[in-house]
Parts: sequence; structure tokens; C-alpha cells
Amino acid sequence: GVPGLAKTLTVNTLANVLKLNFKRIQFTPDLLPSDVIGTMIYNQKKSAFEVKKGPVFSNIILADEINRSPAKVQSALLESMQEKQVTIGDGTFKLDLPFLVLATQNPIDQEGTYPLPEAQLDRFMFNILIQYPSKLEEIDIVKSNTILKKQNIEPVISKEDLLSFQKLITEVPVSDNVIEYAVNLVSMTRPTSSDAPKITKDFLEWGAGPRASTFLVMSAQAVCLLEGKPTPDIEDIRNIAKPVLRHRIITNFTAEADGVSKEEILNNLISINS
Repeated sequence: GVPGLAKTLTVNTLANVLKLNFKRIQFTPDLLPSDVIGTMIYNQKKSAFEVKKGPVFSNIILADEINRSPAKVQSALLESMQEKQVTIGDGTFKLDLPFLVLATQNPIDQEGTYPLPEAQLDRFMFNILIQYPSKLEEIDIVKSNTILKKQNIEPVISKEDLLSFQKLITEVPVSDNVIEYAVNLVSMTRPTSSDAPKITKDFLEWGAGPRASTFLVMSAQAVCLLEGKPTPDIEDIRNIAKPVLRHRIITNFTAEADGVSKEEILNNLISINS
């Protein structure tokens, strides 16, 4: 979303609610990979190199305005997001769990922004679009920001409970037809797939990979737990599909020329696969 829509405040609030270690990294054009993961420094007293860990060693990482830095800096997060570890020099260091990377970014056509590498985009589970608030919501925002009394944020869950909930999600049973639906939907985004409909072949350059299928099912498992259901159904997959897929598909020049958006393509694919 555009600047000023409380994206950073939302992540800050989440960290307070979960009572987890939190680090915010402001991504700028002059940021270096070592500013994110850490580096080796020489200790003159010990006449040896020591590891200085970077801000990535925390439970929740906020990569603020992540597309303000070039690809080499964004790529510094790849290992930590996938393997939950960081390599500095000759050493590999495990990260404390739970480990969550949340990032904010401004529209890519704004000045001073860089496109994120596809490998990094694929590691983000969701892409959530933040829109402008309604007039009534904006009135409430202005009122809350122009008074001295601020609302206190109290923790609602412990780290141990959060880890147990993460484990519980993976134990939710999923029927074969729901998994097949998720895989079929993801397959339909790939122009080279035999399952690809005409809209995919006409307007997509690249589709989503297997990680998208996995995240679709995992998301549905979490949703069904929140709603008190014993197992996810196909409707859960449909409802969560766009946040999981929109950042994993790449439109081609024809789509740009014809003004066809990713949202339109995904809406079409979901309706075809219903």
C-alpha cells in the first residue's frame, strides 16, 4: 500500500500482542547485506574475528519498505526465511523460533523502488493489499492520533503457546479432494501446464510453484481452526487463494497492454476451477 496506511504500526502492534522479540529494519538504497544478517569483526584484544549478529536474529522481523533496497540486500533474507538459519563467514547459526518476516512495500511504480526477486517473493506466504480507509475510518484515525491518551497494547499469547498452535495447524486433517483442488488451481497459473486455460496462456509469463500449493493448504488448515471446523474445505482454499497467489504470478506484456490485472486473472481462474 501507499505510505501512511499504518502498515508499520500494524506489525509493531502484532509484535506487542505476541510478546516476541522484535526488530525493525529500514530498507534504504545504501543498506548492505551485512546490515541485515551480521558480519565478522576483528577483535584486537583477542586477535581474532568474532561474529556480530545482525537484526535478523529476532522472532519478528519487520522489513520496512523492503523494495527501497536493491536485490542483493533483499536476497540476504532468503536463507533465514526458508531454512530458519543464517550463515556468517564459516559459521551457520540457527534462529530462535518462532521466526516471522513481515515486510511492507510501496507501489512498485513509485520513485526509488526496486522489484523484489521472484525467489524472495515466493518465500512470503501472503501478499496483502492495504487500501485507503473509508471516511468514517479516517475520522476515527484522526481522532485517535490527535489526543494525548494512547491505548495500551497488552500481550495475549506466550511464545510457547504460539509454537504449539503452529504445530497444531500441521495436525489438522485435510481430505484428498481439497489438496487436489489446491494443486489444480496452482497448476492453472502455469502457462506451460496442460491444465492452463486460455487466460493463463494469453496473459501470464510465469505461474506459481509447489510452495504455493503447500501454503494454500496450510492457510486453509489455519482458517478452519480459527472458525472451529474439524477440517478445511474447498471454499477455504478459494477464500485464501488471492493473497497466496497474487505475488507468485507474473503477467506478460500483453496483459499490461490490455490492462488485464492479476486480480482479474485470479478471479477468472478461481471461477473456472469452481
